[in-house]
Amino acid sequence: MEHQLLNKIEMKPTPLPTITPIWDRFVRTFHWTLVLCVMVNYFLISDGEVIHRWTGYLASALVCMRIVWGFIGSKHARFRDFTPSPSKVVHHVRAMFSGELERHSGHNPLGALMMFALMGTVIGLGVSGWMQTLDAFWGEEWLQAIHEFLANTLIALATLHALSAIVMGRIERTKLIKAMFTGEKETY
Repeated sequence: MEHQLLNKIEMKPTPLPTITPIWDRFVRTFHWTLVLCVMVNYFLISDGEVIHRWTGYLASALVCMRIVWGFIGSKHARFRDFTPSPSKVVHHVRAMFSGELERHSGHNPLGALMMFALMGTVIGLGVSGWMQTLDAFWGEEWLQAIHEFLANTLIALATLHALSAIVMGRIERTKLIKAMFTGEKETY
């Protein structure tokens, strides 16, 4: 009986993952420190407090350092490794919807766009927050509204980013979240 059951079960070896070094220590430290700054500033610290301002400046400084690292950093940290063109984005989206699996060592074109959107939004928050400390813009409601809009936009983008990493990790059979901790992308 057992012999018959074993014959019916096809024994397949579990494939070993392909491990690719992808995100260096600077990129990973930047990412999680920026996540911490954003979460603390949005959910824990009241607007207008000195610590809110300095946490925002730290987030902006992190993005500026990441921009520099995008030109001088390791291979997959460099912008030239993943800067998307419109044709690359269109091709990637078409491939996703047709069920074709595209492999990207680093960011895929949509991931790259998201990264640039997140960094741009953080810089916009830093500038609009700093402007609110200047006499020329002190108490300006339109500037406060822009800052609040950018903060809400950042949280929405970050949520979409995290959900996309989970979904794309499943689609691509890659442990994307783990890679942002370890620096190594495991693909099955």
